[in-house]
Order: sequence, then structure tokens, then C-alpha cells
Amino acid sequence: MGNVIQERLAALRSLMADRGIDAYLVPTDDFHASEYVGDYFKCRKYITGFTGSAGTAVVMKDMAGLWTDGRYFIQAEQQLAGSTVTLFKMGEPDVPTVHEFLEKNLTEGQRLCFDGRTVGAKEADELEEKLSGKGVSIVCDVDLIGEIWADRPALSCQPVSELDVKWAGKSRADKLADVRNVMKEKKADVFILTCLDDIAWLLNIRGGDIACSPVVLSYLAMTQQEILLFANEKVFPGAVREALAADGVALRPYDDIYAYAAGLSNGKEGDVCGTGTDSENTPQNLHQKCSDNPAEPDSLEERKLSVLLCRAKVNSRLVSSIPKNVRVIDEENPTLLPKAIKNPVEMENERIAHIRDGAAVTKFIYWLKKNVGRIPMTELSAADYLNSLRAQQEHFMGNSFEPIISYGPHAAINHYSATPETDIPIEPEGLLLADTGGQYLEGTTDITRTIVLGPVTEEQKKYFTAVLRGMLNLAGAKFRYGCRGLNLDYLARGPLWELGQDFNHGTGHGVGYYLNVHEGPNDFRWKIVPERGESAVLEEGMITSDEPGYYVAGAYGIRHENLILCRKAEKTDFGQFMCFEHLTMVPFDLDGIVPEQMTGREREMLNAYHAQVYEKISPYLEEEERAWLQEATRAI
Repeated sequence: MGNVIQERLAALRSLMADRGIDAYLVPTDDFHASEYVGDYFKCRKYITGFTGSAGTAVVMKDMAGLWTDGRYFIQAEQQLAGSTVTLFKMGEPDVPTVHEFLEKNLTEGQRLCFDGRTVGAKEADELEEKLSGKGVSIVCDVDLIGEIWADRPALSCQPVSELDVKWAGKSRADKLADVRNVMKEKKADVFILTCLDDIAWLLNIRGGDIACSPVVLSYLAMTQQEILLFANEKVFPGAVREALAADGVALRPYDDIYAYAAGLSNGKEGDVCGTGTDSENTPQNLHQKCSDNPAEPDSLEERKLSVLLCRAKVNSRLVSSIPKNVRVIDEENPTLLPKAIKNPVEMENERIAHIRDGAAVTKFIYWLKKNVGRIPMTELSAADYLNSLRAQQEHFMGNSFEPIISYGPHAAINHYSATPETDIPIEPEGLLLADTGGQYLEGTTDITRTIVLGPVTEEQKKYFTAVLRGMLNLAGAKFRYGCRGLNLDYLARGPLWELGQDFNHGTGHGVGYYLNVHEGPNDFRWKIVPERGESAVLEEGMITSDEPGYYVAGAYGIRHENLILCRKAEKTDFGQFMCFEHLTMVPFDLDGIVPEQMTGREREMLNAYHAQVYEKISPYLEEEERAWLQEATRAI
């Protein structure tokens, strides 16, 4: 692969030289700031060979670099070998950020280039600010990799379906009304939304344009009068189109969003959504209709057409298409928090999804421990078997991410995913890490279990127990309302920090409802990471993963993960207290635990959890599996 990457880099550099471009920036993003992207958008993978879900490449005449985070250091080192691409380990001492590197290495008169559809407007602003003082110019309307990628896959066009309100818990009309109320509060005439999961949530639709994420390639623009969905109309069945139309949603071609944005101009005739030239709907008149106060505005600034969007998430080409005389209200999408705070129907459905998923994963662990060493199995065949068990569950819609079944030293690679080239046999010794998840009409699951397959060392048991203690302590937290993930992260890391150890990834991420397995804004992390935004206040209804780990490169890896639902506890003179409810229902492997390392409270929490697992999962098991689960969830 190294030689192939070198050839691609040479082709890119030749094109850069022809165009007078000194540095080319290649992010992971698609046109919608998605974490995972479809095959059409995998330019960074194409030019570096690195397959992880996070990273940015920079290519210059005499160097190429890849920046990625701690989840992928080991994987990136392996995949970049022989490619001439240098790994920059984000967050490590003395490692510059991408922006710092460009600021230091580009000189006056040089040119930086990127495809503005794949770089957020906020990041483009930051680059402009850093580089303009050095006399460096930016070219942001060229897709150079698209020009050298001869067999580039086509844009995805998977069918769209409607998510019934019995799963969504709230109608599309009610969600749209809520957004319009926010627009009134913000005095915004237009709202532009480009995040695919937010659009799917808002419109109660689901698709398949990103593997494991049921989203639809689309942009959305809405006023108080109408809503435009820019997407491939061919993927919408007639019934879905009719249902959308009944709620005022009209379809437009996917790429027309840029022309639409360019048409948002004060004093220019034409409907603000670009559908006509009715003089009643000039932008100025629409502003008066949308305003809380229809009286004459007090200032010229107030008379400007106002567009609400989030510059961090809307791509720079789209934002730069908006005329300068339009006022941009740069705020978080009003869909973000309502999407993250699951409603009562969603919460109850998620409990059902996790029982179904728990039955499948429990059956898998039983099968694995019973058959390892007796029948041939590898990382890939084990993943296939687990998938077959999930597929037997009612309303299973597919995996929520590519399964991570990693045995032995592979488990030290946080987001390892087996391929035919890396697949290895699973033997009756050591540890296997299984990080997998499912999509159901009732919700999204994400679970990690570390499974003891045979003899393990005392060191492995020590860290197995320490990681489990941290996971239990975080899940068992009670805290005052107003706390964020930053306030609670220490509970998960404490047992490892006491040993002078740690793990190099976040402790937890938000999870969507039959949507993205990684969803903001809630998370658990120990330090502020500016590029990830502010850690959110934990609200009732938020679902967050709780997944501390421990990894020894070249030897083994351990991670324990449950999804936990934030709930209200009691209210006292000090205010509202909050707690967590376990959603995941799968046993932890008692064969890896040293009970003497655990406190009495930790043992009580584990025993109570295991009793709950047996109660909820045993009815879905065969007699032999049920007998095994009873032993696997015994009190310690």
C-alpha cells in the first residue's frame, strides 16, 4: 500500500505545482461535517491510506502529514508505514496542531488550498485569520483529489423511509413548530441546517447514505412560510414525498443549496426560499412577517435579512455563498439539544432495544466461551456470528458501527476493525475485546465487553478490575443538576490514576436514537478540548456511553462499556439531583475480576447490575444459556 500512496501523492503534487498551490488540506469530513462519511468522501483515506474515522492530512511539496487523536496512534503508525506520510499525534507534547503547522511552514506569497465543501466555515475563518497576516492566500473552491481519483465511487443514493411517531415520540410538525419558535426568538428569517443526523431527526426520516448511520444526504432551509429539503428526489418513495409535502416540506436538487444561499439578498425580489418571485415574499417583507415586532426596525442592522446557522458545522463554501448584506446569526443548531434529550417514548423504546441487543450479545459471549478452542473461529467469523444473532432480533436494522472484535494485541488498537489481511484466529487463552452495536427501530446500541477466553495474567486481572471499577463508579454517580461530563470523568479514571495509568480516549460520548452512534453535545472527558466544543450540562433523557479502558501496545487491551441514561433523582433544598440508569444489559466477565480490589459499594453495584441483567435477559435464552447466565451473574 505504501507505494500506491506514494504514487497518489506524486500525482497530487504534480497538480498542485501546475496550479501554483503550496499546501493542500484534506479533512475527513463530507459536505455536512459528519464524523463517518460515505465512500465518495473518503479523500483523506485515499491520499494517506489511513482508514480511521478522525484525522486531517496536509500535503506540501516536500512533506505529507496526518494528524489524528489517541484512539488511532497505533493504527495510524501501522497504516502509514512506507507511505512517506508523517504521523502527528494530536494532543501530545510539542506536537503542533494543523493550523499551527501551516502558520509556521507557509510563507508570504504561498497558497493553501482545500475543498470548501469539506471544511467548516468557522475553521476556514480561523485559517484565514492565522495566515492572512503572513501574506498567505487561500483557495477554497477546488477538489484536487477528485481530479486524480479516477475510480472515485458515486454519491450514495439509498432509499429513504419515514420513522413513525410511535418510534420517534414526536411528530415532524411539532418539531418544525418548535424550530420556528426558536427562529422567532432569534429574529431569524431563514434557518439553514446541514447536519445529516439533525435533518433526519427533525423530519422523522431515515436513510442509508453513510454505513451504519441511517441518514440522508441533504441540506435543509426553512422560513416561517416553507421548508426546502435539498436532496436526491429519486430516493424518496411517493408516500414519503406526500407525507413531507403535507407538512410543508418541498424537495429540491441536492446541489441547489449553493444557488439558494447566493439568492438570499436584501432588496432582491424573490421568495426567500427561492421558489418564486411573489412580491409579497421579498426578503424584506418576510423579515417583517417573521419578526416578533412588526414595527419599523430601529437600525439598518435589524433590517437585514437574517440567517440562522452554525458556522462550525456549515461548510465554508455554503456560508461564503451567502451575500455580504445578509446578517448571519452564528449559533448552535436549535435541533441539537432536543435531539440529544430523548423524549419519554424514545427512552422507553431504548430500554426495549437494549434488552433485545443484550440477549444477542449474551448469547454471543456464551457461544464464544463454550466453543473457543473447539471450533475454528477468527475475529471476522466471530463478528459475523454476532451479527447473525442480532439479525434474529425484532426490528434490527443493521450495525451502528463497524464491529470491533479484536483478539490479543489487536485489542490494544482502540478502534481496530479486522480485515481479511489482519484477521487472526481466536484461541482459548487471553482476552478478546468486543465493541459492537446495533440499530433498531427502538434505538441505537453500543456495548463493549472484554471476555476471558482462557488463562490470563495477574496483571491483566488487575487492570480488568480497575477499568470495571471506574465504569461502575461513573454509572453509579449521583450529582447536582448543572454538572457536565467534565465534572464526573474522574470517577471513571480514578482507579487507573491511582495506579499511575490512564487511557488515551474520551470516557464517553452521546448516542443518537436510531441515528449516529456518536452524538453531541453530551460526553465524558477529563479535559477541555477546544475543537470539540463545550461539554454540555447533563439533562434527563441524554444517553451517554461509559467506557474506560486500558491498553498495552503489542500485548492486550481492556474496555468495559455500557450506555447510561441520565435521569432525575430527588430534589432537595440544594436543588435537583441527577443519576444514571443502565440501558445496556449484558454481564461482565467475572473470570477477569479480582473481588478483593473492589470496595464493598463497587461489589454491591456489580451484583445489583448482574441481578438486573439476569432478570431482563434470561427469558430470551435457551435453557442451557440461561443456566450459564445464572452462574455468570452470581453475586460476588
